[in-house]
Amino acid sequence: MNKTTPITTAADLEAARQRGRDKLYPDRLKIAVGTATCGLATGAGKVLAALEERLKTAHPEILLGTCGCLGYCQVEPLISVHRPGAPKLIYKQVTVEKVDDFLRSALDGEAAPEGALCRMDREELIVEDGWQTFVDGKSDPWAGVPRYDEVPFFAKQKHIVLRNCGFIDSDDIEEYFGRSGYRALLQTLTGRSPKEVIAEVKESGLRGRGGGGFPTGMKWEFCHAAEGAEKYIICNADEGDPGAYMDRSVLEGDPHSVLEGMLIGAYAIGARHGIIYVRTEYPLAIRKLRRAIRQAQDYGLLGERVMGTGFDFDISIVEGSGAFVCGEETSLIASIEGRPPEPRPRPPFPAHSGLWGKPTNINNVETWANIPVILARGGKWYATMGTEKSKGTKVFSLVGAVNNTGLVEVPMGTSLREIVYEIGGGVANGRALKAVQTGGPSGGCIPAEIVEMPVDYENLAKVGSIMGSGGMVVMDDTNCMVDIARYFTSFTREESCGKCLSCRDGLDAAYRILTRITEGGGAPSDLQLLDELSRAIRDASECGLGKTAPNPVLSTLEFFRKEYEAHVSEKRCPAGVCKALVRYEVLPDACTKCGACFKKCPVQAIRWEKGQVAEIDQAICVKCGVCMQTCRFEAITRT
Repeated sequence: MNKTTPITTAADLEAARQRGRDKLYPDRLKIAVGTATCGLATGAGKVLAALEERLKTAHPEILLGTCGCLGYCQVEPLISVHRPGAPKLIYKQVTVEKVDDFLRSALDGEAAPEGALCRMDREELIVEDGWQTFVDGKSDPWAGVPRYDEVPFFAKQKHIVLRNCGFIDSDDIEEYFGRSGYRALLQTLTGRSPKEVIAEVKESGLRGRGGGGFPTGMKWEFCHAAEGAEKYIICNADEGDPGAYMDRSVLEGDPHSVLEGMLIGAYAIGARHGIIYVRTEYPLAIRKLRRAIRQAQDYGLLGERVMGTGFDFDISIVEGSGAFVCGEETSLIASIEGRPPEPRPRPPFPAHSGLWGKPTNINNVETWANIPVILARGGKWYATMGTEKSKGTKVFSLVGAVNNTGLVEVPMGTSLREIVYEIGGGVANGRALKAVQTGGPSGGCIPAEIVEMPVDYENLAKVGSIMGSGGMVVMDDTNCMVDIARYFTSFTREESCGKCLSCRDGLDAAYRILTRITEGGGAPSDLQLLDELSRAIRDASECGLGKTAPNPVLSTLEFFRKEYEAHVSEKRCPAGVCKALVRYEVLPDACTKCGACFKKCPVQAIRWEKGQVAEIDQAICVKCGVCMQTCRFEAITRT
């Protein structure tokens, strides 16, 4: 069968799956370089070019390909090596300078591999409930290399959304077929009614992963029941949280999982057209999506008579301009329609009157990517993971003051301690954990004292935070929580659409109060004012942005009030961050009179002569900290 012949039967799909398996697990050596954005940022593109140059003449028999992000962004560039009959090896931090050493190790099938992060004796094929086994488990080649599930970063993770990221070439649909891609779609179109699909999703307990956590099956049910022959579904890929990149990585590493999820959802609610709204700052993700859509069309998976059935569906891409408020569904709809991205009152909800006034269902990237697995394995199976009200897994973007940064997918109910200390490897530089912020700029700051808290929708709400799309920022004892609240309030103030007075003027007022406090002009009465103002913003705003924007202020006021009081009553920043409240001084007994600080000061605020102790002129000092960074003898202190 020609590879672009439309797939209309189970036999067609099985043949495509086998071709994909042959590509994923060939009978010769295969090297795959991780070229998602995180890999490219650390030089993976140059590494790939260097490997191409060396292999094309010396070893043309070796297959060289690419894959997406495996999640462990801290150790990029990552390269996988498949050798028939041996464990798959994952190499870390392979730079251009290390390419020759890497090749020597990869080509030597006997010696212990140097630079390997881990070995994989088998890969989980979660859609089909099976494994791809590389070794029999009895032998133990390369015993010194830890197994994949022995690496702390991976040990406690459960990949459903990220099941293919880092394992397939997202530019090749047949590799997606090779891991049972589009199996759930065929089973759905040929064996389930729309109501049965919705019932399966409801039984899974899946809740929208874009922020609010509304039950996905219930949302689909509303749209399915809405009157009207013309309906739409939308994938919200407008990922605007600073430091969050879950959606981007899925779109770059496994775009077909999102397309398949959207196809199943469209069949369930009766939609014929879907839109992926993705921010234009994601050029690689957009390119991958466009290619995936073309490939799906070539195979008869999009367009008229999908998979030879009577179901018609197509998908188009709309590029957003990066407005944070477009994460709110009615603002997103307004943007697609060419109007300013402003939220509107609900009801009517989009399920009854959405895009162009038609019934519309909106879910985010992570939600759609869950759907094929749920339909393949069953809602009951999915519901075995997680907590009573928060089922399944959640992907988090683990960033900040943590040793292992990257994408983490864990069952709901996993504790913050497990994520930060076991998966994340603890706080960077041996410092003490101070707080973890979840939910992006509108999330709350959770103190280290309750780090044992299980992470799910209900527990986060109890401590004044939200799940959001999955951002998780680790903060250590060098972070000032007043300054953190000011930073996030500044962000949401700038991103407010300005429609609601409470959000527009309220956030601006809160930002000015926080700035005044960090600059040493705050008064004790400001704390009560901040609290009352934040609650008013939350209660009076129309959309989710305004209702959650005060979370950083309210949570830090609750859990770090003493830090606020130090700023306003003692004019002191305990973390030494707020410049107006910081003073750099030379310790005379420790000063070696070398003059290094004098030479480095950018504003000549240090008085020094040869053989004399340095002195800082406080009237000139801009408190940049360069002197303290320069001094090798710890003779400059920050108070």
